[in-house]
Amino acid sequence: MSQLVFEIVFILGLLLANGVFAMAEIAVVSAKKSRLRRLAEQGSLKARLALELAESPNRFLATVQIGITLVGIFAGAFGGATLAAQLAPAVAQIPFLTPYAEKIAFAVVVAVITYLSLVLGELVPKRFGLSNPEAIAMAIARPMNWLSKLAGPLVTFLSVSTEGLLRGLGFKPEQAVAVSEEEVRALMQEGLRAGAFNKVESHIVHRALELDQLPVHEIMTPRAKIIWLNQEDTHEQIWHKIVVSNHSYFPVYLGTRDQVVGVVSVKAIYANLAAGAEVVLRNLMTTPLVVPESQNVLQLVETFKQSGKHIALVTDEFGNIVGLVSLNDVMEAVVGEFPTSDQRAKPEARRRDDGSWLIDAMIEIEALPRCLPGFTLTDGSSADYQTLAGFVLKHFGHVPKEGETFTEQGYVFEVLDMDRHRVDKVLVLPMKPKGETTVPLQPAT
Repeated sequence: MSQLVFEIVFILGLLLANGVFAMAEIAVVSAKKSRLRRLAEQGSLKARLALELAESPNRFLATVQIGITLVGIFAGAFGGATLAAQLAPAVAQIPFLTPYAEKIAFAVVVAVITYLSLVLGELVPKRFGLSNPEAIAMAIARPMNWLSKLAGPLVTFLSVSTEGLLRGLGFKPEQAVAVSEEEVRALMQEGLRAGAFNKVESHIVHRALELDQLPVHEIMTPRAKIIWLNQEDTHEQIWHKIVVSNHSYFPVYLGTRDQVVGVVSVKAIYANLAAGAEVVLRNLMTTPLVVPESQNVLQLVETFKQSGKHIALVTDEFGNIVGLVSLNDVMEAVVGEFPTSDQRAKPEARRRDDGSWLIDAMIEIEALPRCLPGFTLTDGSSADYQTLAGFVLKHFGHVPKEGETFTEQGYVFEVLDMDRHRVDKVLVLPMKPKGETTVPLQPAT
C-alpha cells in the first residue's frame, strides 16, 4: 500500500512540475516588457533575468518544452507501467471484466492522468500565470535560466532546428512592433472599465492622441473676436479696451490690422502702470510669433517651446491674419471639450460684473432683446439690418469711430472696436436713473 501511495505522489509531483513549466511559459509571454525593463533599471536582478527570457523566446520556449515533454513521458510511462498493473487485480475481481482487466486498468489510469494533467498541469497554472505575469516571471526567472544552462546543448540544438525550419518555410521573424495609438486607446478603455483610470484621464489621453490631427485653425480665436490695440491709441483708450475685454494678450497694429507690429501682455502693462508711467505700446510690445493655420497643434506646441512664447498670430495661405492662438487654447483642447469651428466662430454676448454687456457686433439683432431687458425691436427693423453692427450703422448713418456712443431705449451703445470699416465690438451699458452718478473706471496704480 505504501508503494501505491508513493507512486501516486510521484505522478502528482510530475504533474505539478508540468504545471510550473506551463505557468512559467504563460507568465513570461504575457509579462509587459516595459514594466520588467523599468524594474530592471531600478536594480532588480530578477526583473533583468525575466527580461532576458522574454527577449530570447527560442531559448526559453525550448527549455520549457523540454521540461514539459520529459514530464509527460515520465508520467505516462510510470503510470502505465505501475499504477495500471496494481489496478488490474482489483478490476479482475469483477467476473465479466476479468478478461479485459489489464486493458481497462490501463485506460482508467491514462484517463485520470490526462485529466489531472489538463487541470493541475495546464489550466490552473496558466490562470495563475495570467493573474500576475510580471511577479511570476521574476520568481521563475532564476530557475529557468539555470535549467536553460543545464540543458544548454539540447536547447541550442532545438533552437537552431526551429530557426532552420522557419527559414526553410520562408518565415521571417517580425520586428518588435511599437505600441500603436489604437492599442493605447484600447488599454485606456480596459483600465477605465477596471477602475485603474477615471473618466477624465481617459478623455485627456484620447484628446492628446488627436493633437497631431487637429489643425491650429480649429482651436484659435477667430480674427473677428480678437481685441486689437492701435499703436497710436491714447492711454485712456488702451486701458478702456483692456478693462472690458478680459483678455491677457493683445495684438498691436499700426495703420491697418494687417500691419501687426507686435503683441503686448496685460502683465507688461500692469508693470508699467505700477512704475507710475503711462502706457506706451511701442515700448512694451514684443515681436509677434506667426504660425500658419494649417499647422497641427503638436507642431504648435513645439513652436511655443522653441520660441519661449505662449501666443501666436495665425495666418492663412495668403499671409492674412485670421486669428490668434495661445497655450491656453492648447490646454483647453486637451482637458476640455473640443469646440467645433462653428462654435468658435459663433458671435457671443458676455455680461460683465458691472451690469454692462460686451457684445460681438456680428450677433443677430433678434438676440439683442434676450440680453437687454426692456429693449425691443421696431417693426421692419430686420429688413434693414440683421446684426448689431447693422443696427449701429443705421443709427449713426456713417462708419463710426472707436469710442463713439449713442443712447437707445435706456441703454448707452459704445463702439468699442472697429475692424477696418466693420463694427467689431460694442459695449452696452444701462443708463443710470436720474440722481445717480457714474464713476468712470480708472486704471489701477
